[in-house]
Amino acid sequence: MTPEPTGRLVPTPTGFDLILTRTYRAPAVDVWASVTEPERTARWFGPWRGDAAPGRTVEVQLTFEESAPWCRLRIEACEPPRRLAVSMEDEAGSWPLELLLDETGGTTELRLVHHLPSAEHLGETGPGWEYYLDMLSAARTGGPRPGFEDYYPAQKDYFESLAR
Repeated sequence: MTPEPTGRLVPTPTGFDLILTRTYRAPAVDVWASVTEPERTARWFGPWRGDAAPGRTVEVQLTFEESAPWCRLRIEACEPPRRLAVSMEDEAGSWPLELLLDETGGTTELRLVHHLPSAEHLGETGPGWEYYLDMLSAARTGGPRPGFEDYYPAQKDYFESLAR
């Protein structure tokens, strides 16, 4: 089954917000653990090391990327179990991101918001986040991991069309 892209692009005063959403039948504290505990992030994104706290920087290993690089991740805000704001740094620059969780009746909506200065690389960025969020879903259910080739370049046109 080919995954359908879900991302949407919202203009902001400083650029754009790329927003992707997933819903889980689980309390927010459990979803929060999936996106903050190193042994759980290792299952879908990569492990991290360091002393995590707002204003501090940890290192995260992108184990599902070619060469599995370690990147710096600055924690801008941490409000368990509702909001995590970070800036990830790699050779491409700084990536300001937020994970927002909202629980209603035992179901949690997770929104990944990538704050972008422009839509220039949206065709590559969007499919990557779709892939990682589906990796999170697979890690949470124990289901099979998706293949990146089902996201890129398959979803590139969809994301580029959001900026038109």
